[in-house]
Amino acid sequence: MPDRLFHTHRWMLLLFTILSLSGKAAAVTPSTERQLELRNLLYQDCGSCHGMRLTGGLGPALTPGALRDKPRELLVTTVRDGRSGTPMPPWKQHLSDTDIEWLVDLLLELESQP
Repeated sequence: MPDRLFHTHRWMLLLFTILSLSGKAAAVTPSTERQLELRNLLYQDCGSCHGMRLTGGLGPALTPGALRDKPRELLVTTVRDGRSGTPMPPWKQHLSDTDIEWLVDLLLELESQP
């Protein structure tokens, strides 16, 4: 029995490592309804500072050129924790980690579209 437990544990550790390296460990997609709410939040709430077309305003642009060299994890951290010394607030009180990651992935998807 201990041998079997060891191999199961080893297999789970390997699987977790592979998923972590792919950047999608424990990724959960919000429901369709929540995705619509998050899109609305992006263009309305975020758009109030970043521009209704996300081309910039009080906050910087969230366009393909503006995001091109920004690591995904930096974007996630910025949305979650805000940016000290700027008007960018932390959204962690209002959005789950799943919501935040989905929004960042949406921005990065929009980035790759023509």
